[in-house]
Formats: sequence, C-alpha cells, structure tokens
Amino acid sequence: MPKIKTNKAAAKRFKKTARGKWKRRKSNASHILTKKTTGRKRSLRRSTLVSKADSKRVARMLPYA
Repeated sequence: MPKIKTNKAAAKRFKKTARGKWKRRKSNASHILTKKTTGRKRSLRRSTLVSKADSKRVARMLPYA
C-alpha cells in the first residue's frame, strides 16, 4: 500500500492542537485594514479552531500531522 501524500498548502495553514483539534488563522487580516476597527483587527490576530464540519476534510489532507 503506497503512502498518502500530504497536501502542502494545508500543511502550511493548519496545525493540530494537543487535544486533536485543528487550529487556523483568521481571514481578512492582511490588507485593506484602514476601514476595519481596531477591535476587529485585534481579534483577527488571534487564531481559532476549524469548524467541526470542516475538520474531517482537513484531517484527510494532513494524514501524518
């Protein structure tokens, strides 16, 4: 049985937590920041978890993570 290839794009974007959930960065934090409020930009800096619906998809893309 051949080895499964890791999706390299996903490997750069997601990390597994100690409890087995997937961590991701928030979107909309890279440019056009002038119209966004300070509080909104501050919350975008923090990472969040991948939703339960999408975590199965991420796990399939990263079989050895």
